[in-house]
Amino acid sequence: EVQLVESGGGLVQPGGSLRLSCAASGFTFDDRAIGWFRQAPGKEREGVSFIHTTDGSTWYADSVRGRFTISSDNAKNTMYLQMNSLESEDTAVYYCAAGPNFKILVVPPDIVDYWGQGTQVTVSS
Repeated sequence: EVQLVESGGGLVQPGGSLRLSCAASGFTFDDRAIGWFRQAPGKEREGVSFIHTTDGSTWYADSVRGRFTISSDNAKNTMYLQMNSLESEDTAVYYCAAGPNFKILVVPPDIVDYWGQGTQVTVSS
């Protein structure tokens, strides 16, 4: 059974940090882009960050570049998103995702192969 399981969400004050994890089972991260989307209430799901497991290339949305860092441990089939200097605008449900097995880095949501169930991140004082 294919699964992506996120953890690490929660409530944090503005300026704080959180680290999200995503553990995969039933498939491998090899040769694909993996990454994170988020969806805030009343808004469309948007790509936050991606990493391609073939060469380690990364992409970040303008809104998070310089504050968030994506990484992966392919041996453990686990991906991480370190989020620093969090802002109230970062409040959303965060989903990890695995793209198809070809050389694309920024994965549109309509071609994602596998989705996690989502984890809530709330930034509030």
